[in-house]
Amino acid sequence: MRFCAEADIESSPFLKNTLARRRDAAISARPRELSCATTATRLIIAWSQVQILRGQPRSLMTQMLLFPDPRPLVERLGQEFFQQAPQRPGVYMMRDAADAVLYVGKAKNLRKRLASYRVANPDRMPRRHLKLIRAVTRIELQECPDEPSALARESELLRSLRPRFNRAGTWPGPTRFLNWRITEAGLDLVVNGAATPGWHCYGPLGAGVFPLQATLVRLLWCALHPDRGLTGMPEGWFHGHLPQQTTISCMRAPLADFQESGTRLAALFAGHEDEFISWIRERTSSLSHAFELAVLEADVEAVGEFASKNAVSPLGLLAPAKVSNHGLTRIDTDEAPFGRTDGEEPKL
Repeated sequence: MRFCAEADIESSPFLKNTLARRRDAAISARPRELSCATTATRLIIAWSQVQILRGQPRSLMTQMLLFPDPRPLVERLGQEFFQQAPQRPGVYMMRDAADAVLYVGKAKNLRKRLASYRVANPDRMPRRHLKLIRAVTRIELQECPDEPSALARESELLRSLRPRFNRAGTWPGPTRFLNWRITEAGLDLVVNGAATPGWHCYGPLGAGVFPLQATLVRLLWCALHPDRGLTGMPEGWFHGHLPQQTTISCMRAPLADFQESGTRLAALFAGHEDEFISWIRERTSSLSHAFELAVLEADVEAVGEFASKNAVSPLGLLAPAKVSNHGLTRIDTDEAPFGRTDGEEPKL
């Protein structure tokens, strides 16, 4: 709301009458009769405008602080709780009087995240959040080594506890598998809800499998057809508009190159992403266009980031010989592949 200058008020009879009516309303009201802080704030604004009529345009502006925003968590837990919270990644669980978990959240910095809950401003905070804060009597903190670990821990707690005030991540989404194989026609990649017999397989994954597939298709296309580059890809492939079964055809490329690409993919999903990335860089060294180099560098970085994030909990890497109609069997390796062992992906 804009505060008017005294000269504006004197030159406008309409504004003068309006503020006079607000003055009468403010005088007739008493603080003990105010039902909520929002009403009190509006009346103080009106009363401050009344003082402008009386020639005091700024003297009572400090009265805006007479009714500070409620701080129910600070009153229950104490200011020391928020000041002494660790400045580390972790998860927090908000509990009610019956010690039931109402909400689970994760933070890169627990102290900064909890500070956002200190003030319960009814004008700025959604009603659902206000209801949560009023019900919380205790906050439990769990520190984690890093942010990916905190994300994995949050996902685990959401699935097991299913708190009342959490909406996302409390139910597992559909699982998907990235399947690939090498044939005489080329390299086939497909995303299915289960491992396909006779195919190499990586999973289970969530919705993140689709951008992963698009990234791999761009990298593998340039590695197998460096003479064609990104501009020679089939229409829509560059933007991730892929058919249900994507086939990178051999064309004039030797079949041995495609067989090697399958080996490099298996190395990537076995936790040896450096081997896959080095092979991609070697195969695409002839590319010189700045745009293609920038796209490939971004895709290589995305693959490396995917590998580092999923290195927290290993996923299953399944070979064709290990896939049967009786179920899936994991391959035992000396080094654990990256991913998750519980078949669930973090929220987000």
